Amino acid sequence: MERWKDRVALVTGASAGIGAAVARALVQNGMKVVGCARNVDKIEKLSAECQSAGYPGTLIPYKCDVSNEEEILSMFSAIKTLHQGVDVCINNAGLARPEPLLSGKTEGWRTMIDVNVLAVSICTREAYQSMKERNVDDGHIININSMSGHRVLPSSISHFYSATKFAVTALTEGLRQELREEKSRIRATSISPGLVETEFAFKLFDKDPEKAAATYESIKCLKGEDIANSVIYVLSAPPHVQIGDIHMRPTEQVS
Repeated sequence: MERWKDRVALVTGASAGIGAAVARALVQNGMKVVGCARNVDKIEKLSAECQSAGYPGTLIPYKCDVSNEEEILSMFSAIKTLHQGVDVCINNAGLARPEPLLSGKTEGWRTMIDVNVLAVSICTREAYQSMKERNVDDGHIININSMSGHRVLPSSISHFYSATKFAVTALTEGLRQELREEKSRIRATSISPGLVETEFAFKLFDKDPEKAAATYESIKCLKGEDIANSVIYVLSAPPHVQIGDIHMRPTEQVS
């Protein structure tokens, strides 16, 4: 990770869960991390914690709703002005709504597409352009995917969410191919966790917190730090090694 010291990483959805854990890990490894979310209060608290802990990097909170393209573009413009540009982009922001295919609300589907697919694509494009205009040829784009991007569970409320994550699988491989065609050495990686103990289930089952809590009580789940460790592993790989996708589950998870 030495070569990443003092370089700039963007982490979307950095206010909690996986995003917060990834942001902390990158700061611990000396990176300048722009952590964005719709609400930056938690990121500001995490930034203060990182500073008081004496970590060599810095965490810069940035308020951005990634479902809004104008806000994403404004964020990249601010990063360019203040920090020259992005060297690492971690597309972590994602969500699920309990909207089945046969009876789901279009609004819920659209929200998932906006955040899980379009935001990933827009941030990827802007991060690449940022690297290209500065002749950065060793950058990295990491998409936090899901095991739901590789198999469909027999649960109607997750089917549309799964479709958006299958899209992330395709987008990551498509990105790898386009970068290769451009003769770029920028790398693309997807990290696909199974059940991770975060706020995810509480947002999915926002009207049934007991059901949300039960999701994480059945087995010993992954932690955000486990995914953060995978991000560090990916970034630490030598330049000739491209890690396409990491599949990771709790040992006890069935599928």
